[in-house]
Amino acid sequence: MADTIHDKIAKRLARKFGTEYKSDKGIDIVTAEKVIEVETKKQSLSQGIKQVQRSQKPRYLAVTKQLKNAAIKITEGSGIGVMGPTGVIVKKASRKK
Repeated sequence: MADTIHDKIAKRLARKFGTEYKSDKGIDIVTAEKVIEVETKKQSLSQGIKQVQRSQKPRYLAVTKQLKNAAIKITEGSGIGVMGPTGVIVKKASRKK
């Protein structure tokens, strides 16, 4: 079966950050420094937020270029950062106060 857009982005980011893409359960990418959930559909952004919400590490949603603005808006005030499909951070993660 061919890789989906989600799989392609997740594998690219896993390679970039030197870790594995876990497609079967939990958060897609976990490194020593951060957690990354890949989302490719607007309706699944809130599900992606729920996935990373409880992590103690900096949390990111990795999204397609088309979802960038929607992801920035939906993560406003949550402390969750947003990165593009190549791992470029467009909104830095922070801790909710």
